[in-house]
Amino acid sequence: MPGPGAYWFGKEEMEQVMEVMQGGYLFRYGSENDPKFLHKVSTLEKEFAQYCGANYALATSSGTSALLVSLLAMDLHPGDEVIVPAYTFVASYSACIFAGLVPVLTEIDESLSMDPDDIEKRITPRTKAIMPVHMLGNPCNMDRIMEIAQKYNLKVLEDSCQAAGATYKGKKTGTIGDMGAFSLNIFKTINSGDGGVVVTNNQKLYETAFGVHDQGHKPNRFGVEVGARSVLGLNFRMNEITGAVSIAQLKKLDHIIETLREKRAKFKHLIAEAGGFKFRVLNDPDGGDIATLCTVIFDTREKAQKVSKALGSKTVDQSGWHVYGNMEHILRHLKEVGQPHTKGSYPKTDELLSRAMNISIGVVDGGLGAGWGININSSDTEIEKAARQFISVSK
Repeated sequence: MPGPGAYWFGKEEMEQVMEVMQGGYLFRYGSENDPKFLHKVSTLEKEFAQYCGANYALATSSGTSALLVSLLAMDLHPGDEVIVPAYTFVASYSACIFAGLVPVLTEIDESLSMDPDDIEKRITPRTKAIMPVHMLGNPCNMDRIMEIAQKYNLKVLEDSCQAAGATYKGKKTGTIGDMGAFSLNIFKTINSGDGGVVVTNNQKLYETAFGVHDQGHKPNRFGVEVGARSVLGLNFRMNEITGAVSIAQLKKLDHIIETLREKRAKFKHLIAEAGGFKFRVLNDPDGGDIATLCTVIFDTREKAQKVSKALGSKTVDQSGWHVYGNMEHILRHLKEVGQPHTKGSYPKTDELLSRAMNISIGVVDGGLGAGWGININSSDTEIEKAARQFISVSK
């Protein structure tokens, strides 16, 4: 059950990988004098930065490591608080925790992303950053979030792991705040199995992030720079095969999004007559989200449960490690740092998610509660069949 990019794996990805294998350099670094070393990772970084309109991009081993590297680069300190929505993938929280930070949860709104009206209620003297999550490919209300961040002098790390290619008022997600993190996991819009990317317009943040991800080295090192390491780092490097697949996938991203938007528009038009629900709010109604999913919010919880069960799916509040109340290990940790959260701690989020259902358009992922719907290759006939099925069980 992958994301849409996996449905479009083809000769482009295979050719990229074979070039690396034939060259013999699988590590990110190689002999600069050998034409067989193809610089796939650094090429991906250049092309991803150009695609996003960012000054810098850094390829990492995963979206989770992209988040962690970014947090460690932002001059945050142990015990600092980061505001994160109560509906997101577990990595948004765990990255904060592994960086020694305290994730402070906030409610979501009908966009299923961070509710700007709730953010200021969560700010304390220890708050140092906000992590807006562009959940399900739908950009957050970044105007409001950036206003709050500037008012309180907070850093902003955009979790764009589910939103590669999304825009907010003409700007690519990930480039609006201080830093942005993307995932290339199999369930994401484009993927290389696993992998991630950090973007930023700030040279210092980029150089620090690079050091964190590569044992403290400065960007684009040659060999081992004894005595020249700038920060304490770990190893979150991407390898050349992952970079190669990612290059091929990136070239397909705009076409993937265009196709998903077209198919979702058809599906939404067909099911609109069913009534008893509304579509989630899009914070950029002119087309900023990437249409990987169609989220419907039913009038009642009972209706949501009836329809989702009939379709072999589930309501969003049952979608595993995407809902704070389902993350027993995170709740245990939060209790240890003085935040005794349990199910019910965020009533607005709980109520919304209990009435919501995610329908697959491009990302087919039962873990998101999106195990039913269509996919990027679905024909008009298949879209119409799925719509009729939805309407039938909604009566």
